[in-house]
Amino acid sequence: MNTSESSVRDRLCEALREREEEIADRWVRLQLEQAVLSTDMSEHEVREEADLLISALASGLASDVPVERLVASRNELRQTVIELSLRRARAGASPTATSMAVLSLKEALLSAVQHTTRDSAELFSAAILVNRLLDAAGVLSFETYVEGREEIIQRQSRQLLEVSTPVVRLWRHVLAVPLIGTLDTARTQVVMESLLQAIQDDEAQVAIIDITGVPAVDTAVAQHLMHTVNAVRLMGADCVISGIRPPIAQTIAQLGIDLSTILTRATLADALGAAIQLTDQPAVDAGTARPVTA
Repeated sequence: MNTSESSVRDRLCEALREREEEIADRWVRLQLEQAVLSTDMSEHEVREEADLLISALASGLASDVPVERLVASRNELRQTVIELSLRRARAGASPTATSMAVLSLKEALLSAVQHTTRDSAELFSAAILVNRLLDAAGVLSFETYVEGREEIIQRQSRQLLEVSTPVVRLWRHVLAVPLIGTLDTARTQVVMESLLQAIQDDEAQVAIIDITGVPAVDTAVAQHLMHTVNAVRLMGADCVISGIRPPIAQTIAQLGIDLSTILTRATLADALGAAIQLTDQPAVDAGTARPVTA
């Protein structure tokens, strides 16, 4: 670090130390005035963010780490920017608004520096240093926001998949998964995980996969079903596929898909009957709701 940069950093540290509250207040006002928040965060929460970031900046500038590496190398500063961005991502702010919020700190910081020196050359050097530092912070906040939102979207998508593929207990030791819509790789994985966990928890002996709501069965869908059936069998349970309607039966036959090793039934009711036989349990007459023997 050269002498010129060192003196400018000292000047910035002095401003951050002596005018910390002033800088934080001004930064919060700038965000509110420029409408870069775009979230339901309260002014108190934004002020807490400001205090944390200003403290991390002061600590980083007081170190010997070059300015261009401060945001990446100083863990406290890096984590503060990351957490700020993730909070705003969860609150619904846009990535642009989040980055602009970080960059607006430039004006608040340079305004404070002006109270510590009137030397134009020093002010110019301070402006360059602040730009380099906060531009890096702005880029990190944008990258973190995008990654954070992607993680949130993936988690929400998985939750929706889990809700759309419930495992239902139809009978003692008998489970069913009613599938509706397209069956792709991601959804198959969720179905498989949920079903296998339910088999273990309920000590199920038979799992019914009902495809009545699946619009079409092609080679890929059949392959997904086979994977699920094989996984169920590895858990020691039998598997029945129901909902084989005439059009689907014709398609499977035309495609040459071999489901001969899998027990199939036309309706869920037929599949439940087969499952009761497999578990050696007495059937229940729908009219009397009492156990009846065959």
